[in-house]
Amino acid sequence: MMADMEFVRSHEVDAIKARIDHPIIDADGHCVEFVPIVADILSEIGGPDMGKRFRLQSTAHDPSTPAQRREQGRARHGWWAAPAVNTLDRATAMLPALLAKRLPELGLDHAVVYGTLCLGVAHYVEEDYRRATARAFNTYFAESFRDHRDVITAVGAIPMFTPEEAIDELEYATGVLGLEAFVFGAPVPRPHPLGGTWIDSLCVDSVHDYDPVWAKCVELGVAPTFHTQSAGWGSRTSPSSYVFNHIGMFATGGEAMARAMFLGGVPHRFPELRCAFQEGGVAWAANLYSDLVGHWEKRNRDAIGHYDPARIDKAAMRRLAEEFGGKRVHDHLDDLDEALRFLSVPEDELVDEFAASGVETKDDIRRLFTERFYFGCEADDPLTALAFDSKRLPMGARLQPLFASDIGHWDVPDAREVLPEAWECVEKGLASEEDFRQFTYGNVVELWPFLADRVPHT
Repeated sequence: MMADMEFVRSHEVDAIKARIDHPIIDADGHCVEFVPIVADILSEIGGPDMGKRFRLQSTAHDPSTPAQRREQGRARHGWWAAPAVNTLDRATAMLPALLAKRLPELGLDHAVVYGTLCLGVAHYVEEDYRRATARAFNTYFAESFRDHRDVITAVGAIPMFTPEEAIDELEYATGVLGLEAFVFGAPVPRPHPLGGTWIDSLCVDSVHDYDPVWAKCVELGVAPTFHTQSAGWGSRTSPSSYVFNHIGMFATGGEAMARAMFLGGVPHRFPELRCAFQEGGVAWAANLYSDLVGHWEKRNRDAIGHYDPARIDKAAMRRLAEEFGGKRVHDHLDDLDEALRFLSVPEDELVDEFAASGVETKDDIRRLFTERFYFGCEADDPLTALAFDSKRLPMGARLQPLFASDIGHWDVPDAREVLPEAWECVEKGLASEEDFRQFTYGNVVELWPFLADRVPHT
C-alpha cells in the first residue's frame, strides 16, 4: 500500500545534498486545508451558520459566465489550482503526516508551510466572520501540525482590518496555540463610500495607526510575512482569464506592501523587525530598491528645491520664448505664467515625502531595504539570481531571497523536482554555492531565528 511505501530521493537530490554542508529549509510550501475540519472548528467558534457558510464558500462551483462576471465587476480567480494527476502530491498537501514523511525524499530538512484558503481572510468584510475564520484556521494549523513541529513550521493567519483584531489574534495564536510564524492579511481592500474598494496599505495614508501591531510583533518575536493576492486590482480584473490575472499577482501585492512599509517608516521605527514578501520573486524588489534610490536622489528634502517653481527666472524665460518660440508663442507671451503652471503649481502641503521613512542618506535606503526585507522566490524562477548581482544594483547591494517551493499548488507539477530546479542557478553559474546557502538556509534562519535551533547547521 502507498502508506507503507518508502520514499527514496532521486539521484539529482542525492547529488545536491552530498555537495552542500547545510540544511535546506523551504520558506514557503503550502498545505491545502481540509475544509470539513476547518468548518467543524469554525462551527465551534462562531456557530453552525458560520461553519456552513465557510463550507459552501470554500467548495461551491461558480457557475457564472465571463459575461456575468463582467456585469458584476468580478475577476476570474483560481481554478484547477492543485495537483490532480499527481495524487501523491495532492495528498501530501492535505495530510501533514505525509508531508513530514516525504521531506527527506524531497531533499528538505524543514518546511515552513502556509495555508491556501487562509490567504483570503483579508477579503472577508464582516468582522465577526473574519475574526472567527482566522481563529479557526489557526486552530486547525496548530492541531494538524502539532506532531511534526520538528520538521514543519505551520504559518498562522492574522487579519488586519483593524490593529485591535490583529493584536488579539497574535496574542492568542502565540500564547494559546503556540504558533510562531504568521502571514498578515495586508494590504486591506476596504469598501469605498462611493462604491467599489480602495487598497489600504496600512503604512501610508491608512485609516488606522498600525504601529501597535508592529510593536506587538517585536514584543512577541514575530516576523510579519505577506502573501498578498492582487487579483482584482488594477489591470488584473479579467472576467475570463485566471492566467491573465495571476501573472505578477504576488509581485504586485508584495511591492505595494514593501513600498508602503518603507516609505511609511516601519523598518526605521522598528529596527528589530524583519519582514518577508512571499511568492513574487525578487525582480520587483530589485526594481523597487533602484526606484527608491533614484527618487530619493532627486526628490529628497534638499534636492526637491531644484524643482521649486518660485525659482524660475521669469525674465530669462520670456527672453528665451521671444527668441525661440515662434509666432504662436509670441502671440501668447502675456500668458506665459499660465503655461508655466503646468506641473509647477505651488505646493503648500508636505514637500519632504521621505520624512516618514527616516532616510537621511542613500546608504540608509540600502541598509534598511537589504537588511529588513526578505523575498520568497520559487525554485524555477530564473530571475532569483538578481538578488546576488551586486554589480547591477545601486551601491553594490545584495537582496535577501528565500527558497520558496510553492509545493501544494499547480506551480509544482512534481514536488521531487523543486530542489533540482533551485540548484540550476548554481549549475548555470548564475549564483555561487555560498549564494545558494544563503538562499536555502542563511536568510531563512535570519528571518525566523527559532529555526536555527530546530534545524541546526551541521
